[in-house]
Amino acid sequence: MPNETIYLNGEYLPLANAKISVMDRGFLFGDGVYEVIPAYAGKLFRLENHLERLANSLQAIRLQNPHTHEQWRDLLTPLLKPGADQSVYLQITRGAAPKRDHAFPQTIIPTVFAMVSGITPHTDPDNGVKAISMEDSRWKLCDTKAITLLANVLLRQTAVEKGCAEAILFKDGYLTEGAASNVFAVIDGVLTTPPKTPAILPGITRDIILELARKHTIPCSEEAISKDALKNASEIWITSSTREIIPVVDLDGAQVGNGKPGSFWLTFHKLFQDYKKSLA
Repeated sequence: MPNETIYLNGEYLPLANAKISVMDRGFLFGDGVYEVIPAYAGKLFRLENHLERLANSLQAIRLQNPHTHEQWRDLLTPLLKPGADQSVYLQITRGAAPKRDHAFPQTIIPTVFAMVSGITPHTDPDNGVKAISMEDSRWKLCDTKAITLLANVLLRQTAVEKGCAEAILFKDGYLTEGAASNVFAVIDGVLTTPPKTPAILPGITRDIILELARKHTIPCSEEAISKDALKNASEIWITSSTREIIPVVDLDGAQVGNGKPGSFWLTFHKLFQDYKKSLA
């Protein structure tokens, strides 16, 4: 990993050689945003959608986008290994200021960093993961993909310490999302996920699943899900760009459905993999 090539402020260099100032506002304040972009067979996946979400996050924190979409493509592509499935982590902070001050500096150059890592989707048709439900203690701008992730880190760590893969979050008795994922549930034969609001990050994988459901006339809905409704769901999934679609077979120690990945998951796992191959 230390010799892995990364991008930092206009240079491609080994990760071990990458350095930023301790005065960088990302380090001091968490003042920045990030994006995670899958690449399948060496090609960036749904890049326009990811860059649109990046632009929305930058706008939300009042930071000018340093590149056009085409420039982002040219910048990120050299990091990819031909033919490999990887994910690109892209982070932009407001940059290094001459002094620590909560107010925005008048003149400052953003810090742009990107690196790649592997993708390990869930492919086991016989086993899923465990999750726990927790109160959503995060801030109100969850639709901004900000690097200020301490609340998410603490929620996810609590799940890990309890032998679970994810913390599934609720606010005022209704599902929001996972600590690092979106959540789907099959309720009365309908694939359901919470609607897009500032309470959730609008996942690209989430959008693709809904697109596939509508294309194949599979019943789906975007609506509020109560904790009781989720606990009675026949299937629960967590979804993200790096983990794709993972079936949850145990929530809070109680079996979900028959305790195995369900028929909806099996169908969508195949649909998603076929969709990826169609774009390669």
